[in-house]
Amino acid sequence: MTIKKNRNACKIALAAALTSSMMAGTAQAQIAGHNVILVHGFQMEDLATPPADLQAIRDAGEDYWRTFWLSRSEARIDWPSDGRVEGSIAQRAYDQMREISQQGLCNNFCIIVSHSTGDLVTRYLLENQARWLQNEGLPPLKILASIDYSGAGGGTELANLAVNLAYNPTWYNWPLRAAVQAFTGIDPEPGKLGVVNDLQTNTARNLALSPNSIPRLRFVAGGSSYGGITKPFISGTDDGVVPTHSACGATSAQGIDSCSGNLSLAGKVSSQNGPSGLYYNHYPVLMNERVSHSGVLGSETGNISVPVVNNTTLNGLQVDFASRTYDKRPWWKLWGSKDQYIEVPGSDQIDMSALVYTTLNN
Repeated sequence: MTIKKNRNACKIALAAALTSSMMAGTAQAQIAGHNVILVHGFQMEDLATPPADLQAIRDAGEDYWRTFWLSRSEARIDWPSDGRVEGSIAQRAYDQMREISQQGLCNNFCIIVSHSTGDLVTRYLLENQARWLQNEGLPPLKILASIDYSGAGGGTELANLAVNLAYNPTWYNWPLRAAVQAFTGIDPEPGKLGVVNDLQTNTARNLALSPNSIPRLRFVAGGSSYGGITKPFISGTDDGVVPTHSACGATSAQGIDSCSGNLSLAGKVSSQNGPSGLYYNHYPVLMNERVSHSGVLGSETGNISVPVVNNTTLNGLQVDFASRTYDKRPWWKLWGSKDQYIEVPGSDQIDMSALVYTTLNN
């Protein structure tokens, strides 16, 4: 293996050192001097047992982020997955946004961190929050950027199947049923799928699409979930729950293999089936071929991250991940040119959430 280029290689060492120091003491609940708001993803438990009250919703939201981000945030927007985005989810979210506005937590701008369906919920809130708050005489939240892990803003084919199965239960074979049940946690029935209805690809892609000035930084996974049983039913590459076309922010729901037309999820520089276009102000920043849908939130190491949009400033937030380019010959390739790869050096030694936090918190 020959290293051809090494840029900002010390960045990853700094990230590891900062991670160690954060574990030893109280972490600063900010990124780059801005308060952090968390917006969680779909919680299948809400479909089987709808939350009894607001405290149950809060408790579930707190548990969702406990692995890494909970101690690094100033506020959360917790919502019930048995509801719909434009219904009870929006109402519950607004109640919390009103509190955030009244407390002035975003007077110096906030950064949102979302995961999975939280990407879709965030998009709806960003489109409507200024109008909602101003109608009550409150200042809108100043949002600098949104960090979106495994974003489901473009929906997932698993939701399409779940809704179809709910209304046509005799049409589907055992592997498909198993995949849907792994995703939803229930045997789907009409009227009991909550936000899964909004995660259908066509539904999600017609919800809150007005362009805005808030950059959405995308962090994309390609590992397995549920033992891999869901992968055959998702278009293109995926993380076992969310397809790459959604996580990247692609304007089309057609299956793709990467967020880039010339860089694979594993970092190989080669022609890829990439997106034909991205939603306005959506930026795929890192891809990781092996980290899982939930592992992006701090529970998995040993996976190499690949920089896509890098060495830039988005709305004042500096995006400057270390990167290196190197050549490698596969073990089975005995002659010919080597393959070229790009990676964040040392990223397999740190989980993705810690990598993102320590890099952007500058």
